[in-house]
Formats: sequence, C-alpha cells, structure tokens
Amino acid sequence: MSALPARPPRITAIDALRGLVMLVMAIDHVRETFYLHLQVSDPMNVATTPPEVFFSRLAAHFCAPVFVFLAGVSAWLYAHPPGGTPRPVRAFLLKRGLLMLALEVTVVSFAWTGDFPLKVVYLQVIWAIGVAMIVLALVSGLRPALLAAIGLVLVGGHNLLAGLQLTPDHPLYLLWTLALHRGWALQDTALQVRLTYPALPWVGVILLGWVAAPLFSARFSARQRIRAFAGLGLGCWALLLVLRGFNLYGENAPWQPGPDALHTVMSFLNFTKYPPSLDFLLLTLGGGLLMLAALDRVDNAMTRVLSTFGGAPMFYYLLHLFVLLAGYQLMLALFGPNQGSRFGVPADHFWLIWLITALLVPALYLPCRAFARYKRRTGRAWVRYF
Repeated sequence: MSALPARPPRITAIDALRGLVMLVMAIDHVRETFYLHLQVSDPMNVATTPPEVFFSRLAAHFCAPVFVFLAGVSAWLYAHPPGGTPRPVRAFLLKRGLLMLALEVTVVSFAWTGDFPLKVVYLQVIWAIGVAMIVLALVSGLRPALLAAIGLVLVGGHNLLAGLQLTPDHPLYLLWTLALHRGWALQDTALQVRLTYPALPWVGVILLGWVAAPLFSARFSARQRIRAFAGLGLGCWALLLVLRGFNLYGENAPWQPGPDALHTVMSFLNFTKYPPSLDFLLLTLGGGLLMLAALDRVDNAMTRVLSTFGGAPMFYYLLHLFVLLAGYQLMLALFGPNQGSRFGVPADHFWLIWLITALLVPALYLPCRAFARYKRRTGRAWVRYF
C-alpha cells in the first residue's frame, strides 16, 4: 500500500490576511460595477471626490500590494516545506505565472466587460502578478541578500523615472510602458492593449515577500516573527511620515493643506497606484506587515472565515467578478440604464455600494469553502494553481 505525503498545514495568518484584503477589494470592484458613471482618478481628486468614496478607495489600495507580497511569501514556503527537503519551485512559478497571463487576457477580461477581448485587451492586476511570478521563478536561485537589494531598488527607486516619457514611435516604448507607465501599450493595431498595472514595481514587491518568508520557518519563534513584522511595519510608516510629511520623495503628487482637517488628511493620503509610488507601498505594505503581526497565533471564527477566502484566492477572484457581471446585467435588464447608458447607484447613495459588498460576502462564502476543501483533499495537480 502507498500513502500520499501529508500536506503541511496552512499558515492561518497568511490566509486570513489574504482573505481580508480580498474582501476589502470587493468594495472597489462593486464601485467599479455600480458606480462607474462617477469615475475616480489616480491619484484621486481630493477637491471633487466625496470622503466616503475616497476612503473606500483608499482601503482597497491595500489589496494588491499585500496580495503580491504574500504571493512571494507563499512561493518561498512552497519551495521550503516545514520538516521536509527543499523542492524546486521554478517550474511551478513559471506555469502559474503563464496561467495568470492567459487568464488575464481571456477569462478575466470577459468577466470585467462581458465581451470577448477580440479588439481590446486590458492588462490589470492578474497580469502584474503573473509577470512577477515569472521573474521570481527566474531569479529565485539568487542569494536572498541580492534579491532583497533588487526588491528595494525596484520599490524605492522607480519614482526617479516617473517623469520620463517615451513617444509611441520609440523602439523601447512597448517595453517601457509594460514596465513603468500606465496607458496604451498597443493602440493603432488590430488588437489594442491597454495597461493598468505596470509590472516592474510589483516584481520588487514579490521579491520582498520571498526574502521575508523565512520568518515563518522553524528558525524563528512566533515571538521573534511578530516582533520582526511589527518592527518592519512601523518602520515603513515612520519612513512614510518623513518622506510624505516633508514632500521629500516617494510621491509625485505632493500633499497640501486643505480647507479643513478632513481634506488635509485626504491630501496627505492621496497616493499614486498606477504604478504604485514608494509612499503608496510604504503605507500599504506597512499596514500589511502590522496585520501579519496582529494575526499571528490568532485562531478564531473570524480568522477561519477569512482563511476560507484566502485559501482559494483565484477561485474567489474569478467567482466574484462573474457574480458582479451577472448582477449588473440583471439590474440593467430589470431597471434599464439610469446613468446615461449604464445602470448605477445614484451619487448621493454611495452607502448602497457598501451594502452590496456586505451581501456579496456571504453569497461567496459557501462556494469558496467548498472549493477550498476540495483543493485540500484532491490530488489533481491543476487545482494547486487556483
């Protein structure tokens, strides 16, 4: 008789934090479904963006950086299972990265628009994560100190290049746009490609997750790990206060005093996401590290619910997009367009966005729990990629 090797237990703090940021992300995606007639710029226009919209968008900022950082952590843990010998991770990351690129230009694009991407392809967060995984696969064999240095340079140094623009006829325009600038990568072609998430800073984030992951190994106690994550998180926020407070570096949109304290705070916290500025990443990754410290060794009903979502991230991501697409089409069919050519929530009823999100969570929980359980007990290799 033969037995399958026992799978290492999942780390609750990682799954719970991943689940938390994905649920917060849903607020922004509900907004982009039912509030798209009132779009939000990047960075946001403090003078015209209502506070409830601003802070809902700000909360959603934490999702992508924390998720990409945890992807790097999870990749290292996959390569270094507890109590076992290291296993090769390059092929796994390459295949997973390529799968994410394929999903982005097919299933994900359809889930966002309801149309097959035959003319325009949008490269968003799944594209950025896929590219970051492919790069991590190629460099994972390098020394951790070197990977940490590369990650810090990419995260902290790309703001130096923010003002450098290349014209579409420049031979490096495509590569430059894919790496650092939001906009059209290909426009005057049969198939147009529009980029939302330039990939280079996200490569830096996943590398930092990879080099931070050994804190979860047996070499460190829970107390040491909590102190390290808390110290790193507070260090990120302290550096942010200095850089942002004096408008020194890290954000190309300087803050300025507003007509009241609320708008002054909004201006201070108004960071560029596309590509993520250094200040944006200091805020979000600092908060993520503090949450990792807070969730360590915590096991209760809340963390178990969050871990259910965090344990099946790709399944949750695709499912919630299709649920939102179906819900929007249903509302449009029932009530017709009430905001120009779209159906949407009235501007003075933004609270409905929060309500829709709150209703979405229990609707997604049971399918995600069923898939997470199937993922844990099945031997099918493809399930690991979701």
